[in-house]
Amino acid sequence: MKKYIYLISPKEINKDFYNNLDKVLSYGNVKYFQLRLKKKRKENLFKISKEIKKITRKHKVKFIINDYYNLVSKIKADGCHMGQLDGPINIARKKLKNKILGVTCHNSILMAKKAVKNKVNYLALGSFFKSRLKPGAKKADLKVLKQVKKNIKLPIVVIGGINNSNYKKLIKIGANYIAISSFIWDNPKLKPEIAIRKFK
Repeated sequence: MKKYIYLISPKEINKDFYNNLDKVLSYGNVKYFQLRLKKKRKENLFKISKEIKKITRKHKVKFIINDYYNLVSKIKADGCHMGQLDGPINIARKKLKNKILGVTCHNSILMAKKAVKNKVNYLALGSFFKSRLKPGAKKADLKVLKQVKKNIKLPIVVIGGINNSNYKKLIKIGANYIAISSFIWDNPKLKPEIAIRKFK
């Protein structure tokens, strides 16, 4: 099965999460898993990461830490994802050495070009739809996705409110990976292991 999903963690990690993650990743369509916990203390991040790493390695999924690029090597994660306000990308690149670095470029070709100069491994564009994870996120334009695809030879991750009824359009236009979170972890109708199967 083709791995084209970039899965982002729920806002809170509860006791059922690890078992659910194992079931979700066993379906085989997830390439990256990003741990995105903005307000956790570092000790908690280490503890949570240790458990997640066992599961991601079992399923051959790349484990990405959001924001904390200086913790990536200590956690032994595969890489880091950074927003535009998460610190200097060039310093993160040096610190991460040959590990994965991805950057959010919102709806901006200029940001995407700057990220390329900083030798990132992938670009994230969005938000393409209304997102529960980031309700105040800037709206992205499908034209920008087309232009970035045409002019930049890096993998593109699309983010923001993506679900099983709108993702195919983004892949058709040129997205390499779709980032999803709420549809899997915060779905009132479907359990996580069923929700992931809606992306075929």
